[in-house]
Amino acid sequence: MARASGLGVSALRFYDGAGVLVPAWVDPVSGYRWYGPEQLEEARLLARLRRAGMPLADIRLVLAGWCGADTDLVRGLLEAHLRRLERGLSDARGEFSTIRALLELRENPMTTPTTDASSAATAGAAATTVRLTVPAPELAAALDAVRFAAGTDPELPMLGGVLFDIEGEALRVVATDRYRLAVARAATTGHAGPRVQILVPSPLADAMRALLSEDASARLTVDGARVALETGERQTAGRCLDHDFPDYRRLVRLPAGRRAVVDVADFRDAVETGPVRASEVREEDGSSHDLTLLKVAADGAVTVCEDGDDDQGLVAVNRAYLLDALTAGARDRLVLEFGTPTAPLAFRRTDTEDAFSLLMPVRLEN
Repeated sequence: MARASGLGVSALRFYDGAGVLVPAWVDPVSGYRWYGPEQLEEARLLARLRRAGMPLADIRLVLAGWCGADTDLVRGLLEAHLRRLERGLSDARGEFSTIRALLELRENPMTTPTTDASSAATAGAAATTVRLTVPAPELAAALDAVRFAAGTDPELPMLGGVLFDIEGEALRVVATDRYRLAVARAATTGHAGPRVQILVPSPLADAMRALLSEDASARLTVDGARVALETGERQTAGRCLDHDFPDYRRLVRLPAGRRAVVDVADFRDAVETGPVRASEVREEDGSSHDLTLLKVAADGAVTVCEDGDDDQGLVAVNRAYLLDALTAGARDRLVLEFGTPTAPLAFRRTDTEDAFSLLMPVRLEN
C-alpha cells in the first residue's frame, strides 16, 4: 500500500490513528496493516489532498463524500480549499511586496528611511497651520527641476510625491524614485515657525505647477494634512500623502568628487548618438534599458565610452535617466561630479548649489 499510494508507512500509521484511513484488518501480533483493494484509490486521493495542503478535518469529509458518492460535498470542499489557497497566495504576495520594499530601503541609499528628526518635522505639519508666500517663477523652476525624479512604483508609496520642506525663509522641494534624487530651493516669506515637511502627491504637484504661469506671488497654505496653493483668483488643493519621505539631507552628504563642466547641448548630442550597452539588470517585463558609459579625464573632459572599454573608472548610468537630468538642469552648462564608479553621479548648476540631482550608477558585470 505504501509504495502504490505514495504514502509512507509512518503516514499510513498516522492516518489510521486519526481515523482518516483505517485498514481493513490489523494483525494483532505483528501490527501489520491490511487494506482492501478499494482503499488504494482512497489512499491516493488522500496523498493528493495532503500535497495540496488541505486540513485533516476537510480530508476526512472529502473521503467520506468520495466513498458515499456525494459529489456536491466533495466539490464544495475542494472549491472552498482552493479559495483559501488563493487568499493565502494574495496575502503572501502582499507580504512579499512589503518585504521587497523594505529590502530596497536597506540596499539602496536613495530610499533610506527618515530620521527621527525629520519624522518629527513631518508629524508637526499635522498640528500646524503654515502660511507663506513664494515667487511663482521660483516655485515653478523648483518643481521643474525635481518632478522628473518622483517615483511611480505603487509598492513604494512614500516616493510617489514631491517633498515640500519648509524651514526658515526657504522652501526646498525634493523627489526621488530610489534611482534618482533631485533637490531645488525657492525663497519664501511669512513663515517663522519650526521646520515643517509635507509630501505632496505627484498629481497635486502637477496641478500646482500648472497655476504658476504668471510672474507673481503664490500663497502656500498647509493646514494639517491638507495643502493649498493660490495664485491670483485660482487655487488648487488636496491632501498630503501620509508617508515618511527618505532623509534626503543624509543622502546628499557625499564625499567631494571630480568635477567637470559640460556644455549641455554638446554632451546631450554625444549621449544620444553615442554607443550604449544593454543593462544586465532586467525589468519585471523582461526588457532592459540602455546604459551610457562615462569617463572623466584628468583635464576634466567627459567622454562617452564604447562598450568594450575596460577602464576600471567607468561610470555606467541609465541613458534615459541621464538625459532627464540634463533637461531638468535647465542650463546651458552643468557641473558633473564623479565619485567612485558605485557612488551617485551629481548634476549641479554653475550658478547655485541650491538645485542639483543625483543619479545612481548601474553596477557592471564583467
